Amino acid sequence: MIRSLYTAATGMIAQQTQIDVTSNNISNVNTIGYKKQRAEFADLMYQTMEYAGTSTSATTVSPTGIEVGLGARPTAIAKQFTQGNFKETGNDLDMAITGKGFFQIQLPDGTTAYTRNGSFKLDSQGSIVNSDGYKMLPEVTVPEDATQISIGTDGTISVLQAGQTNMTDIGQIELANFVNPAGLHSLGDNNFLNTSASGDVITGTPGLNGLGQTRQQFVEMSNVQLVEEMTDLITGQRAYEANSKAITTSDEMLQTVNQLKR
Repeated sequence: MIRSLYTAATGMIAQQTQIDVTSNNISNVNTIGYKKQRAEFADLMYQTMEYAGTSTSATTVSPTGIEVGLGARPTAIAKQFTQGNFKETGNDLDMAITGKGFFQIQLPDGTTAYTRNGSFKLDSQGSIVNSDGYKMLPEVTVPEDATQISIGTDGTISVLQAGQTNMTDIGQIELANFVNPAGLHSLGDNNFLNTSASGDVITGTPGLNGLGQTRQQFVEMSNVQLVEEMTDLITGQRAYEANSKAITTSDEMLQTVNQLKR
């Protein structure tokens, strides 16, 4: 009975992690470029009272043995980089990636971060920046007299300047990709950093070498599906309650034992 108290406690802790992850997904249902997370679990070690194959007589062996599990534990919180829905904005500097890849952003300390959030703007110098003012890499500066900005599916940035009739190319977007995107470190603000688990960054032109294409005047919304998250939330809540009930039952059994009279 004492074992069941601790075993059920590990289950409550595991389900709390499940609910925490689900809550974070739900809170980011409208976050541009957000990628949902999934909690993964594994059973803990087993207390072996009798090994399978142990002799039970001169001619027979135990077919299954006796192993008592000691609960569950979280093993990973995996990011799922499935494509989110596109939303048309009409903003010339909004971009979505159809397929694999990340936009590259320069952080204030010079580090390169990676994001699926393609909501860009211009700063006072005409540089293309994100909502925090971090410059997109490679850096592109839009001329002051530009009257129209066009971004091709291959990432080519062109502008129409005042007094001209032809578009002028001013820059090229480069996308980044990784062998294992799930290994990226979540920095917050829709940004990721590469790690030894994600592998080295692979950069290239949109539409080539497996990279996705860029779509102007669209942004990629969160890939969170509310129906799935609500189902996970209910499942986690019920499992949490069941483990709580197991603790209560074990406690009642211990109380009964303590009240036995000789």
